[in-house]
Amino acid sequence: MIPLSTLLFIGGTEIVFILFIVVLVFGADKLPEVARGLGKGMRTLKDATNDIKNEVTKSAKESNIIDPDTAKEFQQEINKIKDDVEDFSGSIKRNL
Repeated sequence: MIPLSTLLFIGGTEIVFILFIVVLVFGADKLPEVARGLGKGMRTLKDATNDIKNEVTKSAKESNIIDPDTAKEFQQEINKIKDDVEDFSGSIKRNL
C-alpha cells in the first residue's frame, strides 16, 4: 500500500504549497464550493465509468463472448498468482 505522505509522488511540503496557492486563487470562502463541485464531478465520472463497464459486460454475456464461469476461473488464478507474488516479495522485504 502506498503511504499517504507519498500520494502521487508528492511530499508533504508540496501538498501544503499547493493548498496555499489554491487558497490564494479561490479564497477561503470559496473552497467548500470548489471541493463540492470536484466531488460531484468525480462521482459523475465514476458512475459513468461503472455504467459503461456494466453495458460492455452485459453485451458480452448476451453475445456469449464471456462465460461467467470462465471469468471466475481467471479471477481465481489471478488471485493465486497475486498471493504468491505477495508471499515472495514479503520474504524479500524481510531479508532486506
